Amino acid sequence: MKKSFFGLMAVGSLLMSGHTSSAQSNSKTEVEKVVQGYFKALNASDGAKVVSFFTADGVLLPSAAPTAEGTEQLKGNYQYVFDNYTFDLKVSVGTVTVQGNHAFVRSTSKGTLGIKANGQKIEAEFRELFVLQKVKGSWKIATYMYNQSK
Repeated sequence: MKKSFFGLMAVGSLLMSGHTSSAQSNSKTEVEKVVQGYFKALNASDGAKVVSFFTADGVLLPSAAPTAEGTEQLKGNYQYVFDNYTFDLKVSVGTVTVQGNHAFVRSTSKGTLGIKANGQKIEAEFRELFVLQKVKGSWKIATYMYNQSK
């Protein structure tokens, strides 16, 4: 009786760990889609869509610019950005770590940055760090920080 009980417990543990691994894999895929969607909206200069990827109290920590906190400041930041620049960046998602209702993503992006004032396009390369939070069943960007890698 003891052997069958412990055998059943072992099988149950394996099944539960498989379920957890599958759920975590699904979460990683969902998180990666958020990052990909963010870059698609960025490349389209769609400020409303970009901001929709953030939590209501989301934080943007741009390189060499003031921190933007909350929806209104994010809207203002991206309005300024899209009034002055265009992007054609391809993102490569590196590591994705999911821990409960939070996820951490390291990525890089490469492409061109267009300067609207003079029509110049320059090669650009960035490193990014995203912290995402699950809000009402959906992953949202809680904090996003980037800098140029060159």
